[in-house]
Amino acid sequence: MIDLYTWSTPNGRKASVMLEELGLAYEVHPIDINADEQFQPWFLKIAPNNRIPAIVDRDGPDGKPLSLFESGAILIYLADKTGSALLLREPRARAITIQWLMWQMGGVGPMFGQAHHFLKFAKEDVPYGKKRYHDETKRLYGVMDRRLAEAAYLAGDNYSIADIATYPWVARHEFHQVYLAEFPNVRRWYETIGKRPAVIKGMKVPEAAGSRAPSAKP
Repeated sequence: MIDLYTWSTPNGRKASVMLEELGLAYEVHPIDINADEQFQPWFLKIAPNNRIPAIVDRDGPDGKPLSLFESGAILIYLADKTGSALLLREPRARAITIQWLMWQMGGVGPMFGQAHHFLKFAKEDVPYGKKRYHDETKRLYGVMDRRLAEAAYLAGDNYSIADIATYPWVARHEFHQVYLAEFPNVRRWYETIGKRPAVIKGMKVPEAAGSRAPSAKP
């Protein structure tokens, strides 16, 4: 059993999509980041960086509970735990998959997130911030579109953890004022992934969890 600590953000949705893809049993614990629940001392023992998602694998590699934070680390761990083809073992394929996962972690997440902030949530108008992060977001869409012109998925022919990591951010393209019609290969990829049953279900998990009363302290 996996304990999933999450909220309805792109990063939060990565973990639930992954768990659904793998068919692992898990229990959802909503962490209301709008109420600063991520700063609770008990949660900081699981996720010292006070960010979601985080997991606790009650049956870790040595048979003891293992807690993990950082969405990319969670995706790699769960793929390795199950031997899933979402992270192939062959060294070249594995390296390419992790490369695109790191591209999401180091570029897409931070830059799209800043675009969201300045374009949608900032309490004051900051034209410089809007332009800087919108421009960088569109540059990253261009990188993705060129990659997807030559491959079905980010890591190549196979759907992988790199796609799982990136999809929830692209799902918020309206937040960062990007129109998928400008990036036809991204749009094809986005529509294909969006039809996967595990993605449909996994994307809804954090939102459904947030509609329930917060879970009690473990």
